[in-house]
Amino acid sequence: MKTITFALMHFTIAFSVVYLVTGSIALGGVVAVIEPLLNTVGYFFHEKAWDKARRRKNAAQFTPTGHLHA
Repeated sequence: MKTITFALMHFTIAFSVVYLVTGSIALGGVVAVIEPLLNTVGYFFHEKAWDKARRRKNAAQFTPTGHLHA
């Protein structure tokens, strides 16, 4: 339910901003659909990059013997 309400909020904000700036319902609708979709794809790759960085950091904290660096 939280994800659905967040998506609806995101759609509403995207539509409202474009509509207020352009006065176009059609353009507001197009941007409200495309922008959240592209944000979702961007977020996926953003999370993959952060996971990779976290794994590197965790791996660098241990010596080859498995002991934690001081």
